[in-house]
Amino acid sequence: MRKIKIEKYQAQDFELYFELTKDDDVMKYITGKGMTAEEAHKKFDFFLELNSKDEALGYFKVFEHEFHIGDGKLVNYANDPLVFEMGYLVSKSYWNQGYGTLICQKLLELAHKLNPKKDIIGIIAAENLASKKLLLKFGFEPYFRGTEDGWDTEKLILKKS
Repeated sequence: MRKIKIEKYQAQDFELYFELTKDDDVMKYITGKGMTAEEAHKKFDFFLELNSKDEALGYFKVFEHEFHIGDGKLVNYANDPLVFEMGYLVSKSYWNQGYGTLICQKLLELAHKLNPKKDIIGIIAAENLASKKLLLKFGFEPYFRGTEDGWDTEKLILKKS
């Protein structure tokens, strides 16, 4: 069985993050296009700040063996801190190989360990059918579809309470 590991991003990991997020295809449903170095630095600095505030929650680099395959996040949802928000990105060279499933499993295990009764949401671009299918596979249910911050957004929730 394949195993992945997640570790919080550290300051020295910027190049890993930028390599992932500069790809237009990877970022299509996140920002619409790959990030510039300046955009990625701004976002990465935000990740580091958030990571420093909580020992368990935050933004993670994801590896299988020594290969960086993507990233994940498990944070308190900004609109309701009583709910976790989960997210993930998979490097294009690892698409369609089951890594999205592995990342989701790992993040859901972490969420359960931290608080087994806390609901979890995933926020996706409404046209991102692969992410929707993945979240549905884990029992998430759609509860919102509309425009937020100029994006056609869908929110799915995994009810735990």
